[in-house]
Amino acid sequence: MTDIVSILDEGLGNSSYVVDIGDQRALVLDPERDPGWYLEAAGRRGLRVAYTVETHLHADFVSGSREFAAQGAQVIASAAGGLEFPHRGLGDGDEVDLGGLTLRALATPGHTPEHLAYLLLDGSRPAALFSGGSLLVGAVARTDLISPERTDELARSLWRSLHERILSLPDDLPVYPTHGAGSFCSAPAGSERTTTIGREREANPLLAAPNEDAFVKLLLDGLGSYPPYFLRLRDVNRRGPNVYGTPPPSLVPLDVAQVRRLVGDGAQLIDARPVAAFAAGHIPGALSIALRPVFATWLGWLADPARPLVFVLDDDQDRAELVRQTLNVGYENLGGELTGGMRAWQAARQSVATIPLIDAPALDPRYTIDVRQTSEFDVGHVPGVRNIELGALADTTSALPPGPLTLACGHGERAMTAASILAATGHRDLTVVDGGPEDWQKATGLPLER
Repeated sequence: MTDIVSILDEGLGNSSYVVDIGDQRALVLDPERDPGWYLEAAGRRGLRVAYTVETHLHADFVSGSREFAAQGAQVIASAAGGLEFPHRGLGDGDEVDLGGLTLRALATPGHTPEHLAYLLLDGSRPAALFSGGSLLVGAVARTDLISPERTDELARSLWRSLHERILSLPDDLPVYPTHGAGSFCSAPAGSERTTTIGREREANPLLAAPNEDAFVKLLLDGLGSYPPYFLRLRDVNRRGPNVYGTPPPSLVPLDVAQVRRLVGDGAQLIDARPVAAFAAGHIPGALSIALRPVFATWLGWLADPARPLVFVLDDDQDRAELVRQTLNVGYENLGGELTGGMRAWQAARQSVATIPLIDAPALDPRYTIDVRQTSEFDVGHVPGVRNIELGALADTTSALPPGPLTLACGHGERAMTAASILAATGHRDLTVVDGGPEDWQKATGLPLER
C-alpha cells in the first residue's frame, strides 16, 4: 500500500500530498511555497523529495515547486501551462516511470484550461487519483478564474472531463483533491478532504445533474466572490516565483522613526494583533488583519501588493507563520516589524486610536453592517442588519453614512478589519461586535433571519 501523507493548509482550504514512491524517495503534489512542511513529513519517513508535481497553475497560492527544483527535485507539470522554468511537461496519457509506480497524466480541463489530474498506478492497478481541482469532495472547483468570457466554456469542459475521464475509473479508487472546504477555488463542500470515485458518484450533487446544461447552471449558481490576488498568481506561478531557500526570510526590526518614515513614504501598516488588542489601542490608519489561519486570504484580498508592508505584532505571536502566509500569497515587499509593538509606539508619545467592542445583543440592527460572505449571511443573520462583504467594503465607503456604524461578522476578526478600513477613510463613531449571529440568538432568544 502506497503511503500518502496529506498536508492541510486550513486557512486556504487546500491539501498537498507527500507520496512515498520507494527507494527512499518522495513525490510532493501541489506544494505551497514554503517547503518546510513537506521536508519535515518526508524526513520523518527517511525520504528525500525527488519529484514535485503540479495539477494546474494555481491562483490561490504561490507554488513551492521551484523551491524544490532548487534542491534537486524534478518538476512535473502540464505542458499546456507554459512554465518558464525547467520542468517535464506532460500531456494527456503521458506517463512517468517512478520505479515500481507509474504516474499517468489525465487531461481534465475545466477549473483551468491546462488542468491535469494524475492517476498513480501500482503495476497495472490504479492506486490513487490526484484530482487537483477537477473532482472535489461533494463539489468541483470553480471555472470563473480565467476570465468571465471563458467561464461557461470551462464549465462545459469540466463536465466532459468528469464524465469522459474521471467517472470511468473504478468506484473504489481513492481520490485526493487539492481544493476543499474553506478554499475560494472550491464550490461549496463539506469538511472531508479525501473521497472515492464511487462515493462521489453517489453523493456529489454536481455529478447528479442530469445533463451538461443543468451541471453548468448548478455550478455557476453556487459561486461567490474571490480575492483579487487570484488574478495575478497564475502568472507568478507560470514565470516561477523567487526562490528563498530554507529558512525563509524574517521580518526586519524597525524603530518608531523608521515606521513613521516608511508609512509616510507609502508603506501599508498591517496590525496582526488579536481583535481585543487592536480595539484597545492601535496606530491610526492601520489595517487590522488578526494573525490566524485565514490571515493570508484577507491580506491578499485587502492589501496593495505594490506597497511595502510594515507589521505590528504582540510579543507572543508567531513571526515565522506570518511571513510564511504573506509569501504564500505573493507579497514579497516586507518592510519589517515595529520593534516593541504598541508599547514602543506609546512610549514615543505617538497618537493612538481605539474602536470599542460591544456584545452581540447590544447591536442596533439599524446601524449594523454584517461583513460576512453573502453565502454565510443567507444561512442566518440578525434581522434588519445590512450585508456588505468585507472584500467589497472599500468600494462602498463613500456611500455609507458617517456614523454611527456597527460592524459584525461571525466572531469579530473580519468586523474589526472592516472597522479599520472605515476608520482609515474618515469614518468615526464605529463599534465592533465581539461575537456573531449565534451569540445574538443565544442572548436574546430570538430567531435569526434566513
